[in-house]
Amino acid sequence: MSNIFTRMKDSISQDLHHLLDQKEEKNPIATLNHYLRQSEQEKDKVKKMLERQYQLKEKFTKEWCEAEDHANKRKTQAEIAKSANEQELFEFAQREYESYISRAARLKVAREEITNQMYELEAKYKEMSHKLKDIHLKRMELMGRENVARANQQMNHILNEDVDKSYSRFGDLEKFIEGIEKNINQRYHESTFDQRIAALERKKEQEKAESI
Repeated sequence: MSNIFTRMKDSISQDLHHLLDQKEEKNPIATLNHYLRQSEQEKDKVKKMLERQYQLKEKFTKEWCEAEDHANKRKTQAEIAKSANEQELFEFAQREYESYISRAARLKVAREEITNQMYELEAKYKEMSHKLKDIHLKRMELMGRENVARANQQMNHILNEDVDKSYSRFGDLEKFIEGIEKNINQRYHESTFDQRIAALERKKEQEKAESI
């Protein structure tokens, strides 16, 4: 039964990788985004493990300090009982001291191991964060290049495949502007015609009056 599930898992994994390969050929940025999301999820997992490691260190530190305090207390009590010739109290306090001091030693070792593991996780988390930051920046660079490539492709399409159509469009635009200019000039001349004629009449009358 386990072999069947293993084969099913491998088959699904192969199909998924095949689809991702096809997708990568069509849209590499989208594939990169997919892998980035997966990497972010892995980083979050390491972060949670690191947080648990902090909590464990705090618990081990608390237990170790308590064991040390109890051991010191029982050591002092054993000395008091011994000086008072209370053998039974001395033996009890001594057994308790040895128990606590042994526990404190184990907790100290465990705390050191937890601390070392925590440092390793911190280093890995920081390394993952730096790498992901670099990949995000690289993605931005690639997106910029992709945009430029698409823009160039579009421009090449316009300039190479639709040259005649583009020139025709620009020619129509020039004719349209010429028509607007002609209409404006005509309206200008019509609106100033009466004023110009009146000015000529005034000039003619003035010249006539000056000649008398």
